[in-house]
Amino acid sequence: MASTTTAPAQGHTMSREERKVLAGTLVGTTIEWYDFFIYAQAAAFILAAHFFNPLGAENAQLAQVVSWASLGISFLFRPLGAIVAGHIGDRFGRKVTLVMTLFGMGAATTLIGLLPTYEKIGIAAPILLVLLRILQGFSAGGEWGGAALMSVEHAPVNKRGLFGAYPQIGVPIGMLMATLFMFGLSTGLTPQQFESWGWRVPFLFSIVLIFVGWLIRRSVDESPVFLEMQQRAKESSAPLGQLFRKNPREVLLAALIFAGNNAAGYLVIAFFASYGTKVLHMSRPETLVASLVGGIGWLIFTMLGGWMSDKVGRRRTFMIGYGIIIVWAIPMWWLLNTASLPLFALAIFVLTIGLGPSYGPQSAMYAEMFPARVRYSGVSIGYALGSIIGGAFAPMIAELLLARTGQAWTIGVYISLLSLVSFIAVCFVKKSDQGKDLHVAEVHQEYVQAHPGESVPAVAGEPEATSARRPRH
Repeated sequence: MASTTTAPAQGHTMSREERKVLAGTLVGTTIEWYDFFIYAQAAAFILAAHFFNPLGAENAQLAQVVSWASLGISFLFRPLGAIVAGHIGDRFGRKVTLVMTLFGMGAATTLIGLLPTYEKIGIAAPILLVLLRILQGFSAGGEWGGAALMSVEHAPVNKRGLFGAYPQIGVPIGMLMATLFMFGLSTGLTPQQFESWGWRVPFLFSIVLIFVGWLIRRSVDESPVFLEMQQRAKESSAPLGQLFRKNPREVLLAALIFAGNNAAGYLVIAFFASYGTKVLHMSRPETLVASLVGGIGWLIFTMLGGWMSDKVGRRRTFMIGYGIIIVWAIPMWWLLNTASLPLFALAIFVLTIGLGPSYGPQSAMYAEMFPARVRYSGVSIGYALGSIIGGAFAPMIAELLLARTGQAWTIGVYISLLSLVSFIAVCFVKKSDQGKDLHVAEVHQEYVQAHPGESVPAVAGEPEATSARRPRH
């Protein structure tokens, strides 16, 4: 079959629908990560005291380790969410799945804000907290894959990296929103007010964000590639079995590629603030200011990474990012341990210079790694597995390393080694994947073989059976 790769769209002007798609994917991932970051920061400052009281009375550091574990446990359910969402997304569309995951995340976050503490209902409090975290993880498992594909499948071929960076910057924007919220409450309330009820406010605010996200997403059209699949393979079966039969290599690579970035990212998200407050005895507002600086850097360099990947290649951009993380992960602790706010913030900012290029191109790289029929399942499951290997328990592992060795630089060794694994995994991604056709030629071919004599729309490079409008990229 002839290649159907689209030529680069020179001088492309973004359409109104493309802007709506990018806004919808950005809003959704921002809300998803806002929900996660609020929990991460609450785990750093509050949850050990309110939900794991008996452990805290005996051993404060053990209570903090368990608090970090509650953060990580939701990642174990991301693959299940990815499987369910991937099945729905590959079978019924990207759009419906995005709306479902948005409401699941928002409901869980809002309920955490209403949850009674251990003092009020005893052991039921941490049990319910963990159950709501599981719901968050299940919902988040399908969120990113749908957003990534909506953005990349609508993109001109020579701007896939840039378009795909929009759901990626939902991470730093969500982090900035969560951190600003926590900073405002920490400075505007007394410590007693914050401990008593103030920490609940950011969780309850999630319900407002969910409504805004729903209004934006409901107006976004379905992915052009999925519409093609509906036209050409309406009788196709669930693709999950096909994914693991034909694309196990790609799933494994996707997981390993994400692991290093996700682990380093969760230090920026939560661990550094906890470390600065509880170990270095910096004030909570100081560590939150440093987190804000990190969020700004992450936002800038993630967009830059997406743009760079269209110019110099996705693999090379990833390698640059991971190279910076590997080199910086150990010496950054010398700056952090000064407990000086400018140097503490500088250490985090430099780390984000590596985080951006190893995250911005991810949507485009993953979309190009998988065939259309299993693309949603492939990117979602690969991403979810990478979250488990990388960020799920990164703060907990960091806390355990610190407790066991008393040396913070050992955390840097852990991050460097995991990033080296991701660097090596990137090297195994095919260079030919970048810029390849994202349409569904293989689905069309199977459908024609199964329906001989039927007039169906043709794929570029094959004789026209009938005229049909093909989505433009």
